[in-house]
Amino acid sequence: MQLSEAYHQLSYYTLAHPDRDRFVHQHIVDAYTAQTAGPETKAIGLLYALVGLHLTLDRGFTGRQVQRAHVELATDKTDFPVLTPPVERGCITVDQVLACPPGTERDVMILEWCRSVWEAYAPLHDTIATYCRNRLGSFA
Repeated sequence: MQLSEAYHQLSYYTLAHPDRDRFVHQHIVDAYTAQTAGPETKAIGLLYALVGLHLTLDRGFTGRQVQRAHVELATDKTDFPVLTPPVERGCITVDQVLACPPGTERDVMILEWCRSVWEAYAPLHDTIATYCRNRLGSFA
């Protein structure tokens, strides 16, 4: 995956974010990975990105909690679903997020971007939710 300059700039912002407990960087990693997934994207990368979006948007996880879920999932990498990205992957882009002023406005836009990408993957929502229930159990 070729990372754009805008993604790098947004990463600088999220990695320096003052609210370290929320770890908003995880949200941009998941949104960008799912939105830009291509033939070179590892299947497990796309899966974890969609798991992250599901846990954030459907379960209310912070980025830090998503990161912990990814660590839990990494203990067993067998039998994960094969996922096919949709053609359209959300109407908000990393450039639009970066164009928002830093602070609350940009933080809100990051979640809107995540929502936009997650909604584009609507046909896979049940697959991802089932995977999380089966693999994370009470963790999630």
